[in-house]
Amino acid sequence: PGSAADGRSSGGRVATLAMRWWESRGRPHANSNSPADCPGQLFPAPERSPDLPSVLGRSLLGSIRSSRLSISDDLQTTSGGTTRQAVGSEMMLAALKPAPATAASRLCRRSLSGLPPWATLDPAALGADRTPYAVSNIVAGEWGGSSMTLTIPNPLDRDAPAVCTVPDTQEGELAPFVDSLRSVPKSGLHNPLKNNERYLQYGEISRKAGAALSDPAIADFFAKSIQRTVPKSYAQAMGEVKVTADFLNNFAGDNVRFLARSFGVPGDHYGQFSHGHRWPFGPVAIVAPFNFPLEIPVLQLMGALFMGNKPVLKPAEKCSLVMEQFLHLLHDCGMDRRDVDLLNCQGPVAERLILDADVKLTQFTGSSRVADRLLEVTKGKVKIEDAGFDWKILGPDVGDLDYVAWQCDQDAYACAGQKCSAESILLAHENWEEAGLFDRLKANAATRSLDDLSVAPVLTHTTADILDHTSRLLEIPGARLLFGGRELDGHNIPEIYGAVEPTAVYVPLREMLKDENFGVCTTELFAPFQVVTTFGDDEVCLVLEACERMSHHLTAAVVSNDVEFQTTVLANTVNGTTYAGRRARTTGAPQNHWFGPAGDARGAGIGTPEAIKLVWSCHREIILDTVVPKDWTQPKAT
Repeated sequence: PGSAADGRSSGGRVATLAMRWWESRGRPHANSNSPADCPGQLFPAPERSPDLPSVLGRSLLGSIRSSRLSISDDLQTTSGGTTRQAVGSEMMLAALKPAPATAASRLCRRSLSGLPPWATLDPAALGADRTPYAVSNIVAGEWGGSSMTLTIPNPLDRDAPAVCTVPDTQEGELAPFVDSLRSVPKSGLHNPLKNNERYLQYGEISRKAGAALSDPAIADFFAKSIQRTVPKSYAQAMGEVKVTADFLNNFAGDNVRFLARSFGVPGDHYGQFSHGHRWPFGPVAIVAPFNFPLEIPVLQLMGALFMGNKPVLKPAEKCSLVMEQFLHLLHDCGMDRRDVDLLNCQGPVAERLILDADVKLTQFTGSSRVADRLLEVTKGKVKIEDAGFDWKILGPDVGDLDYVAWQCDQDAYACAGQKCSAESILLAHENWEEAGLFDRLKANAATRSLDDLSVAPVLTHTTADILDHTSRLLEIPGARLLFGGRELDGHNIPEIYGAVEPTAVYVPLREMLKDENFGVCTTELFAPFQVVTTFGDDEVCLVLEACERMSHHLTAAVVSNDVEFQTTVLANTVNGTTYAGRRARTTGAPQNHWFGPAGDARGAGIGTPEAIKLVWSCHREIILDTVVPKDWTQPKAT
């Protein structure tokens, strides 16, 4: 093809774009055992900018991941359904060898692909490329890997290539992470009296990141990356990106420093004045869930950074590539690479880091079992957003039947029910059953399909788990299957995941309240599944009893415009995020209002200034007392 000197020829354009892209990546650290920036970064770094042929001749990280390298055959399957593999010592030496011809073509293709300049993967290749993408850790500003990796299977097709590999960091590899966190003072990286310019810097970083996520091409990049790791409909994935973008836009400009707004109170005498400040914790940790791989970790991560903390982020292994890419975006927006560490590992290793590094606060979103464990080992230094068995109550005033049926379907079955805010139980006044609500719920559920991911794999339960739970409920006297209760037809989802139709099981209210049944009826199942019951005018007290006995109080909905009924329910319940009115829903975690549990002193919020200040800062009072009266005399000792 055309010469590099001819900028008008196709070859010249490719050469120019490739060179510009390579130069834009910066130079990796010479002592690093992995690329300093991203999979596409050249390795090792030259001392000077070489000519294009030598650039294209060097080994890419994609080559490091290829089957030509020496990788141990010691494979074992972990409990999470991922595959662990030990990386041989010859792997990095192989990176120094000239790359095969495909390396040059990969670089050229990527330069012209339309991907964001900071991106290190192509979502279209995830689960399609025979060489899976390799996620990296970052610690103290350096990207790297670990001696072991986990292979994440394609969640939609057991026969397709893996989506990616993820570092399975071992306890013996934690020293750099421990050192990174221990280097942070208790007073944080900034606070109201130190490094104030960082408040402004993060306002600008937030502005740039919000603008980036508002770009349709970048939003599409993240939505498709989400879909490849946690299958959900494109609308649901894009909604997650939009909420994240809106959150970042909310904290542009001065709004980061407004989070640290202080207050003052006059003292007892001349020269005395007390000031209340929001103070960071210093080294903190975030343990994020899989179901919202962008929104939840970003909102908590940015809140921690805004308040002056240094966080280590431990994402869910299945979807950690999403946050890896978001960190590349933040670096592109001007964030210091040392401000956030990304640790890919399994739970016990994360626990070890939290204890060894003396992390001052851990924010955990996930299961109650793990939350209780962290609370015990850290002696309570945890803010949690754990399980949510979320209820929806339909009052006696029937209306807008189609809308209510649609919202119930969305709340229970969007994202395959894998939301902490998903509708777990529907308590409907008997008027709604008489109006035909249950038939409409069944009809709506029947329109869901694996083709558009309105039905999707369940990543934390197997098909057998879900069907066994359904069977246990159906053993309760009077219980019946409203719809679902079957494995999906014609799927090829891996057996480690669940594949079931949207399911609803009716259980009579009085039977549900019996001690022997209440536990199974109120067990949260992270799947497209809900319990349904009905009540009459004289049974509202039983509905309130059920709400009182439930153990977790995250979201709820009171679907009624009857003011007396609505007030009765709201006055006697505690769920932290409760919608009320005809359009009430349970699934709502936008950036414009608080989202989090209530009734729990350990509860964490997300998304709003109040949530950020509650979770990521503590109160510090500084009392200035500066003037000694000229006529002061020493009083008698007391």
